[in-house]
Amino acid sequence: MRLPLLPLAFGFLIAMPIITSAQPPGRFFNNDPEEQFRILRERLIDNVLIPGGITDQRVLNSVKTTLRHQFVPKQHIAKSYQDIAIPIGESQTISSPFIVALMTQALEPKPTDKVLEIGTGSGYQAAILSPLVQDVYTIEIVEELGYRTKQLLADLQYTNVHCLVGDGFKGWPEHAPFDKIIVTCSPEKVPQPLQDQLKEGGVMIIPVGERYQQMLCRMKKINGVLEKESLQPTLFVPMTGQAEASREIAPDPANPKLLNNSFEEDLIKEFHVPGWYYQFGCTVVEDPAAPEGKRVAEFSSDDPSQPSMLLQGLALDGRVVKRIRLGAWMKVDEVRIGPDRTRSPSVAIQYFDEKRNLIGYNYVGGLKGTLPWKRHEDEFRVPAATREAIVSIGLFGAQGTARFDGVFLIPNTK
Repeated sequence: MRLPLLPLAFGFLIAMPIITSAQPPGRFFNNDPEEQFRILRERLIDNVLIPGGITDQRVLNSVKTTLRHQFVPKQHIAKSYQDIAIPIGESQTISSPFIVALMTQALEPKPTDKVLEIGTGSGYQAAILSPLVQDVYTIEIVEELGYRTKQLLADLQYTNVHCLVGDGFKGWPEHAPFDKIIVTCSPEKVPQPLQDQLKEGGVMIIPVGERYQQMLCRMKKINGVLEKESLQPTLFVPMTGQAEASREIAPDPANPKLLNNSFEEDLIKEFHVPGWYYQFGCTVVEDPAAPEGKRVAEFSSDDPSQPSMLLQGLALDGRVVKRIRLGAWMKVDEVRIGPDRTRSPSVAIQYFDEKRNLIGYNYVGGLKGTLPWKRHEDEFRVPAATREAIVSIGLFGAQGTARFDGVFLIPNTK
């Protein structure tokens, strides 16, 4: 499956509420909240999912009729139809609508399918699958979250969704084999029990890899062996339990580093930028005047409701790294910024605590007009509670064209 290079609304897979085109419900339509939410769902489909390559009408219909605000904590309900992941407690999140739709479409759900989901979380992914398949068997390792979501799904009458609290690494052998398996958390490698419980000819959608460098994969079981197709880089919360205990590569939060920061690595499937994820509205192009190497990341948009961006996650310990220097080479052409300077070509960083709550945000840029290549940078204090961060580049709601090269983050422990 291949996604077109088109700009989309902003969001990301841990908990990234920076900028989005969707507005929160309020008085901008009328006093009927359900009608407001319906309009926002339609905007989400028209401005995000369809431009992003979601073409399966059954999947689009399920997103249209599944009330995401029922799965979001009350304090975040106004963000329900923004294309962002949202914290749901217990260091877990509800994935962004786009990634849910993307994974569901890649699964190719059929009405006769029996599907295993690893990582129930809020229950939203299971709810999206419910009208598309015969049965969904879903497992959540976090007890409090698992029992709470099980009750919610029962209350909402998702009668073909069956919940289990346990370690998803082990699967659900009593109901195996499964036609399809979808994993909404990331192990370093595919757990063997899940391979064993997938039916011959069955499909598994799973993000695998290092903690902050993952690849969303579509795997099909042929003659007992999983044949892998890489879909795109992504970032999910880790699979905990046995999967986390067996992880061989651990990030170094005292020495954060950006990968492929000058965009010289060959593209994945001639489209996706290695090291970066949630790629929208971006192309890698050759520029004879590139400050570093030959290639640069270019963002172009004439629609402020469809921002463009690239993201990269990393471990960052605010107890050790006291300050960071953040910046990049930037060049802009006929850029018109949004209502404030944060809606402009920038390099941004978001800081998250150990529960993946957003605790801070800094950016470098705010450029407008037409400007030649110049290195822009600034130094920022890292919140002491920081345990991970997201670096992003893009237009963020501006119109025009922006190019980036040599994005950098330099930690300072003093």
